[in-house]
Amino acid sequence: MKEKLEKVNDNEWILPKSVREGMLVDAKIIGNQFIMDSLENETLNQLTNVAMLPGVVAPVCAMPDAHIGYGLPMGAVGAFDSEEGVISCGCTGFDINCGINMIRTNLTYNDVKDKLRPLIGKLFENIPCGVGSKGKLRIERSKFNDVLTNGVDWCVENDYGVKEDGMNTEENGKMEGADPSKVSDLAIKRGLPQLGTLGAGNHFLEIQKVDQIFDETYAKKYKLLPDQVVIMLHCGSRGFGHQVASDYLKIHAKAAEKYKIKLPDKQLVCAPVNSDEGQNYYKAMKCAVNYAFANRLVMTQWIRETFQQVFNKDWETMDMHTIYALAHNICKMEDHIVDGKKRKLYVHRKGATRSFPDTPALIAGSMGTASYILHGTENAMLKTFGSTCHGAGRRMSRHKAIDSFRGEDIRESLLKKGIVARATSPKVLAEEAPGAYKDIDQVIESVHKADISKKVARMVPMGVVKG
Repeated sequence: MKEKLEKVNDNEWILPKSVREGMLVDAKIIGNQFIMDSLENETLNQLTNVAMLPGVVAPVCAMPDAHIGYGLPMGAVGAFDSEEGVISCGCTGFDINCGINMIRTNLTYNDVKDKLRPLIGKLFENIPCGVGSKGKLRIERSKFNDVLTNGVDWCVENDYGVKEDGMNTEENGKMEGADPSKVSDLAIKRGLPQLGTLGAGNHFLEIQKVDQIFDETYAKKYKLLPDQVVIMLHCGSRGFGHQVASDYLKIHAKAAEKYKIKLPDKQLVCAPVNSDEGQNYYKAMKCAVNYAFANRLVMTQWIRETFQQVFNKDWETMDMHTIYALAHNICKMEDHIVDGKKRKLYVHRKGATRSFPDTPALIAGSMGTASYILHGTENAMLKTFGSTCHGAGRRMSRHKAIDSFRGEDIRESLLKKGIVARATSPKVLAEEAPGAYKDIDQVIESVHKADISKKVARMVPMGVVKG
């Protein structure tokens, strides 16, 4: 497939629908030559599969962090017509509303550096993490539906955050139309004990300092200064969202057969957008989205309380407010201009971040490397359905990373850079080794020069907590 790519410019490529019989639309890839050299053929094949689904709207997009995923690649976007299209749990992903909360402080590097070890230790102690971890929060089953329907609003009402947190969150921290009756009892059973937990894998909590400012206007808007300490929290809907996805994979497999949808890949099971199976999934997915928004805000409040313990100041005095919070595994109905006409589309972002004009886009690097704050652009609306990358993107499987790296070696190499790392096991550090990921700076250069999101600030890690 790679030899069939057509170069638009140094950072944009087209895979025409003519390259494979059955493709209804072109695929687009965002990436400079460095990124394209390492792009997997199978990632391109997965894009062509999605380009064959009913009601797909041009183009199916891959971001520079794209890599092989379940059905749709991670780091990709697929948009479908709101009447003739399909909705696919495989195109949204298992970790529904995996995303990022970014918290600012008025502390500087010098304020924090001598307290970094006890701070990381306290965060590791106060934020439950690891595979199957259970939270400190005990919520009654009868109240759980409030979390699923109200998201961040539930948190604010129960003193796990403030109103401003919701105002600085995508969808204001709550997708309307969530319906808990469309969620299985097993999903609820898994979700109840995990609210307020970090989880494992690529989820993390990182203390960072602002290393570089690229856009003074937006930096001022987001209240960012050089050497300022910020916190990045990356996680999702835990076992609850995974179970919602697993349940609807089975339902959508039957729906694809029922509605005679020809699937180029069994992982792309789906249902017509306006079928019961399609809408039931959408309502259940919104529950997982709201759960994840709440999950991150509960932990945000515990992060604030931990800083209070270590620095003996209240969190408001340290200005620990949410810069922004967003999702990067989600399906949303949005208005987009297609061929000069406004159309309602179901936009599936899987490992992709919303990049609407003047809206923050938070991009996580790999462990031990830089992360970025960008802002969205008008061109993103025209090129990628208002989307950009979400992180560095894996270039090596977790299994291969564990075989290639030793956790203790990773910990020592981070410490030599002045980065304090705490994890539940050395294996976690090995599978998340920086060498298992693409070069975040090349990813960011690609989206910046493609003008789908623009650089505002670069952050570098001081300390990290892993599940």
